[in-house]
Amino acid sequence: MNARINDGRSASACGQVPVMPDGALSHVRVIELGSFIAGPFCGQLLADLGAEVIKVEPPIVGDAMRQWGAVKATNGRSLWWSVIGRNKRSITLDLRKPEGQRIVRELARDADVLIENFRPGTLERWGLAPGDLRQENDRLIVARVSGFGQTGPYSDKAGFGAVAEAASGLRSLTGHPDRMPARVGISIGDSLAGLYAAIGVLAALVARPGRKGGGQDVDVSIAESVLGVIESVIAEFAETGAIRQRTGPILPGIAPSNLYPTADGRPVLIAANADGLFSKLAMAMDAAELAIDERFSSHASRGRYQHELDEIIAAWTATKTLPDLLSLMDEHGIPAGPVNDARAVARDPHFRAREAVLEVPDATLGSVTMQGVFPKLSATPGRIRWTGPELGADTDDILSRRLGYSAEQVARLRQDGVT
Repeated sequence: MNARINDGRSASACGQVPVMPDGALSHVRVIELGSFIAGPFCGQLLADLGAEVIKVEPPIVGDAMRQWGAVKATNGRSLWWSVIGRNKRSITLDLRKPEGQRIVRELARDADVLIENFRPGTLERWGLAPGDLRQENDRLIVARVSGFGQTGPYSDKAGFGAVAEAASGLRSLTGHPDRMPARVGISIGDSLAGLYAAIGVLAALVARPGRKGGGQDVDVSIAESVLGVIESVIAEFAETGAIRQRTGPILPGIAPSNLYPTADGRPVLIAANADGLFSKLAMAMDAAELAIDERFSSHASRGRYQHELDEIIAAWTATKTLPDLLSLMDEHGIPAGPVNDARAVARDPHFRAREAVLEVPDATLGSVTMQGVFPKLSATPGRIRWTGPELGADTDDILSRRLGYSAEQVARLRQDGVT
């Protein structure tokens, strides 16, 4: 069941330009500045779809993601970097030095996209403002990711994803109502911002042919990226004054849709909150009378008696094992599933069959198991060509082959601490 892919990293690691696949974005050149999650995740998505992504990192230390992650590989390497840095080429440049800034301007001359997630105003201080870069490449698209956007009263604030999640209302909705708001188990705000940035870049690329020059800025706020997926929460308040609250594992008035106990201690999620599905669940429970009980016979009434219904279902599920319940739910066509942890996801036969989880060859670790490329395109699919590269693995190659620097010039840049 273990899906493996071919390694395309070796050519670049040996100082040769890697052969790019015929991915949907194989004609797109991207320069990625910045660090942490939001901007680099955008770069990962574009690279997965075939774009050539040149990641610019500080000399010696590199991107912060090279050190992040609660669990490291046995050699101390960040496994998160293996994922978020995949399919990218790495060049080291000190962007605080004029020579480093000059090299970025040179790289941007024939690039399609530049991604940055510095605090607003940083590029301008470095002489790398989008307008300045477009003086030499009017087709350049600049994706700018920040906590609160490039304009507005909060634009100057430091804005990590956690702060943006709280400011946009997500934290107030996460967790149980009788406890402090909880964090989603991943950096969801940063990831959403990276996703929105990728969408913006793709939209700008599509719009470019019909516009003079064609370059433009893509202004992505982490807070707004979270706000964009917050459903009708704002409309509900504006129209009725209602403020949605934390509800734990349920949606108030939507029943049955909850986590239920099992005989083997592993919870099951059952979502049978439509009339037809609830009738099927009642049949599966050998309790057909529930479907005609006036408390549960309609969507509205099940919502009113949600607590009572959940208690009835929980008493039944607690007598059966998780595998038996899932088999029974599948037999009756009822949406249900386990609460998988990382072990279960990594071993899941469905994810393996679709290469949603696979092993990627890695020069130092042998291979790294990680999530695949999404979405799946039938004619121009993306793929993982290599894991996160070693720091500066492509510096000499990019400077010499792409920009025409001599070996002496490259050596001087390194001696001066620019690379």
